[in-house]
Amino acid sequence: MKLRTSRRGALKLASLAMTGVLLSGCGLSSGSSVPLAVEPGSIRPVPELEGVTITVGSKNFTEQVVLGYIAQFALSAGGAEVRDLSSIVGSSTARNALQSGQIDILWDYTGTSWISYNGNNDPIPDARAQYEAVAKQDLERNGVAWTAIDYNVDNTYAFAVNQDAARRLGVEKLSDISRVVAEHPEDATFCVDTEFANRNDGMPGVEQEYGFTADKSKVKTLTEGSIYQATANGTCTFGEVFTTDGRIKALDLKVLEDDKLFFPRYNIGVTTRDELLERYPQITAIFEPVSAVLTNEELVRLNAQVDVDGRDPADVARDWMAEKGFVTIPGR
Repeated sequence: MKLRTSRRGALKLASLAMTGVLLSGCGLSSGSSVPLAVEPGSIRPVPELEGVTITVGSKNFTEQVVLGYIAQFALSAGGAEVRDLSSIVGSSTARNALQSGQIDILWDYTGTSWISYNGNNDPIPDARAQYEAVAKQDLERNGVAWTAIDYNVDNTYAFAVNQDAARRLGVEKLSDISRVVAEHPEDATFCVDTEFANRNDGMPGVEQEYGFTADKSKVKTLTEGSIYQATANGTCTFGEVFTTDGRIKALDLKVLEDDKLFFPRYNIGVTTRDELLERYPQITAIFEPVSAVLTNEELVRLNAQVDVDGRDPADVARDWMAEKGFVTIPGR
């Protein structure tokens, strides 16, 4: 199951652990205050949310932490009293925190819910149909409501190559891999992480769907973070990546088109408990404009500012919210 628990390292985990965000065997703390101040921009104060405490969680990889801060600043501008519970280790832990009421808001991925939380084996290729199926199951089974779905963001699996390999081998899409395996076996090398190597929607499924069998001696199992550099320097020709990772752009990698639409859709949306959304339906109005302008390209840019440039994710998120006019920054 695609849990996405180790992506891009354990960002800020040491400091968060010291403040009690990660408590072994004891659940999660109640969170801390929002790290940076914002004032209303196009997101205006909502009377119904004034003084309401809302705890925002995120998983422990860069994109999730950035999205978590985006949510915090949006709700702060809307007048809520926001608590920060960033970098929860593991998708299942984050989902359990949402359902138990330890957190109230979590950006999540339709594919993660469909496969990991709800135990379905077969993804639905159409993004809207996948979302509708996930939303229905989550509401009926788990009491979890989805809102502000974003079809412009699909952080799914992909294979990437460096620009030299793309030109030399003439690869543009995943269907081209079978030709490389047959005609250039010496170049048919792959870098994948352990989970992807064994998942039905990972390497075994790709081989079956696209009609090739990789030489096992040419499939290198690496940590997720090291795959990007290994692909860039030619250690492997085909590297497993995530489509919104900022290192794709930083390392000038070419993402191959999934021309048979094999990989599941991982569109993002805001998840919360159904009873909370019923009580405060204004949450949807706060997040819908944000979702409308978030795209894969925007997230690649934001993720790269953290992973490549070394910026703090809270700064990245606040600057982006101000750039888009959703919030203003005091004193600027």
